[in-house]
Amino acid sequence: MKIMLNGVPVEVDADRDDATVDVLRDRLGLTGAKAACRTGACGACTVMVDRTPQVSCLLPAVAAEGREITTAEGLDHPVQRAFAVHDGLQCGYCTPGFVVEAAAFVDLWRGEHGDVTPPREQIAAAMAGHLCRCGAYEGIYAAIEAACRGEHDAGAGTPARVEAMDKVTGRARYTTDVHLDGQLEGVIIRSAKAHARVVEVKVDGAHVVDLLPPDRVVRYAGQPVAAVAAPTRRQALAIAEGARIGYDPLPAALDDTPDAPPVYDERSRKHAPTSSEGMDLPGGWNGNVKGPFTMAGWRSRTALNRIEAARRRADPYLVTGTFTTAVQVHTPLEPHACVARWDGPDELHLHLSTQTVGLVAEQVAKRWNLAVDRVHVITEHVGGGFGAKAGVTVETIAAVELARVCGAPVRVVLSRAEELTAAGNRPGTRIGLALLTDGGGDLTALAVDARGRGGVAVGSAVAVFARLMYGTAPRMLRDFDVVTNEPPGTPFRGPGAPPMLWALEQAVDEAAHRLGEDPIALRRRWDGNRKRRALYDRAAGLPTWLGRPSTGSQTGRFRRGVGVAAANWAYMLDPATEVELEVQGDVVVARTTAQDIGTGTRSVIAEVLGEELNLPAERIRVEIGRTGTVHGPPSIGSRTTTSVAPAARDAARRLRERGIADGRKVVGRRRGDRRGYLTPVAVAGMALGRGFSGAVHVTEVEVDTRLGVIRPLRVWAGIAVGHIYTERLARSQCEGGIVQGVGYALYEERHVDPVTGTVLTANLEDYRIPGIGDTPEMTVHFHQDGWDHVNGGGVGLGEVSTIGVAASLGNAVHNATGWRPRDLPIRPDRLLEGMRR
Repeated sequence: MKIMLNGVPVEVDADRDDATVDVLRDRLGLTGAKAACRTGACGACTVMVDRTPQVSCLLPAVAAEGREITTAEGLDHPVQRAFAVHDGLQCGYCTPGFVVEAAAFVDLWRGEHGDVTPPREQIAAAMAGHLCRCGAYEGIYAAIEAACRGEHDAGAGTPARVEAMDKVTGRARYTTDVHLDGQLEGVIIRSAKAHARVVEVKVDGAHVVDLLPPDRVVRYAGQPVAAVAAPTRRQALAIAEGARIGYDPLPAALDDTPDAPPVYDERSRKHAPTSSEGMDLPGGWNGNVKGPFTMAGWRSRTALNRIEAARRRADPYLVTGTFTTAVQVHTPLEPHACVARWDGPDELHLHLSTQTVGLVAEQVAKRWNLAVDRVHVITEHVGGGFGAKAGVTVETIAAVELARVCGAPVRVVLSRAEELTAAGNRPGTRIGLALLTDGGGDLTALAVDARGRGGVAVGSAVAVFARLMYGTAPRMLRDFDVVTNEPPGTPFRGPGAPPMLWALEQAVDEAAHRLGEDPIALRRRWDGNRKRRALYDRAAGLPTWLGRPSTGSQTGRFRRGVGVAAANWAYMLDPATEVELEVQGDVVVARTTAQDIGTGTRSVIAEVLGEELNLPAERIRVEIGRTGTVHGPPSIGSRTTTSVAPAARDAARRLRERGIADGRKVVGRRRGDRRGYLTPVAVAGMALGRGFSGAVHVTEVEVDTRLGVIRPLRVWAGIAVGHIYTERLARSQCEGGIVQGVGYALYEERHVDPVTGTVLTANLEDYRIPGIGDTPEMTVHFHQDGWDHVNGGGVGLGEVSTIGVAASLGNAVHNATGWRPRDLPIRPDRLLEGMRR
């Protein structure tokens, strides 16, 4: 096949069935175009074909014969600088596709209209074929607007991130881009049954590794059974498809009815995976139900007695309801991926897409009986994770075992269907809630019964989070797990908190309506968190809030509503974090065993060093994403920045005291807070600090009462986390949190076949995540006081910035229509039926 590639004539072998994206990546080494979905839905593989953007995953290589192809690596367009300057990216996995499409739009717009700002709607229409799971759409809007105005024609502007230019030019290397000499491609064979004992696995023409648990029982459709490897992925897939698996079928529990067949027996229950960050809430089992866990309650009997008495007298100030949330899937655009290579029998090299570089090395060493310093993990860039890429996961096990039996490096990359089926999800929930106020408007009792449905996983702590809001009124809090023969839940950005706030914040809103009190004023009165009170004061003065309509007062097809919700999250950190500095010539090199999943860890370290050492950016180099250096934090639970930034500052001050001289090394530590920590939690790399971060979201929506469509218009986010490092990147994290909250509220819902247990939403057409056109206008306000006791003066914001968004949107829908949504997502059919009733 002959093509003109980035201005250079190229001849390359291509099979009839090859997609252009695979030829570019595997045979020509241009990995900017990402094969993230292979259905043309995400746009990550977009390239220019004869100067027109086209998804290369759907373009047969033979159809590219004789054509001119331009990838992000060969683009050289001002829009790339604009994306870097305006932070139109986070993890960067989708970015090359976005910039190729944006370059075509900018050129067309400027050719027709000159150097003027295009309407937001036109940008959204042009970028409609692209998805960013991180939700960096606000920066993308800003970048394209600036490029259309010609602001970056001469390369002006400083990139917001250390690695931004690598990401916008397609040079950033992710695990899916790694190709070692002699590398084989691995594929996982998965169960077609929701519940069965596997009695036989036969595979022809390949090495096979077993991935079944010791009891040989599969407990959900899509569970790994075995893995195979071959020279190409196509060959490996063909071998996997020809595998013959013998099943002894078992009855499957595909609903939560009391008479559902058992998922676990008494012995196997102890091996159930967890859907939260290592938390295994104690509780007995009754069939498929584990729980209740009640230890988070406070004066539970008093709460129950007050609520029961209020029921008997039909107290108008007793708010009750049942609230549900659907299963939400992580689906980062870079799928789970691992490349494993053995160097002799006792040394292992891993390229891995992970949020926990150091933890993975420790777990791998333990699992394969290796010395931890003989396990080398490289995670140069990570294309998103959101909690799903923590610890040793199945692609790592498959790659390591295949590499050992094959005697060659093996790469295992999950498909989009695998990501959407079995690579992680936020459990669905059913929450029964009762909230009681007295005649004076004080909270007197709260009861929350939460049933988490995390498939075969347990630990979906939800009700427990209601202990952390609104003072010390008596409350009965009970958490249950309802296990089913469905894929396991895993921690997802603020695990447990979004469903709890969906229920609690709507109940608080309803209480305010019944009391005739402003919903913000009521929250401020109940809430003892001084940092959040400052946010309430600012939110109460917003023109959007002051101009909101009376609830249910509007008529006509389109109705506007404004809602509010509050949130908090625990202050977590890794107190053992260290940062090593080494002077190499006139450059200071920083190292720690951390990773950057799009949150800006490299840039935070670089900013701190620049400030402390008074050095320009070109004299600082940050090397993270690999083992072999000092301990660093995992990127989970909003603990990364608050751990690495103080350690980097300590290292910089030590180096400054000793003098910046070539060859000098120092190690800085994350020194303790003034008031110490709470009792450390038994989870690797985590301690609980004192205090809670806070957030208040005010959301404005437009409801189409004819079609049932809800359009988020504006979101104001007040975030109280203390000192903000690299403000533009922190703002981007909050904006992305809003976008993911909108997805949770309106679109995202995993569907499972009720008969077979097969996940039906196994592509990005059927499982919808927000696109750029779904993005509201966003304003983020940082309240930076109240954390003086913390080393560095600030805490993490990744969780608190997203967990209350859905509840604020639900309250806005109620304000617009007078109907209160109880079930997530708020689909058009649910809205129309609710209004009809």
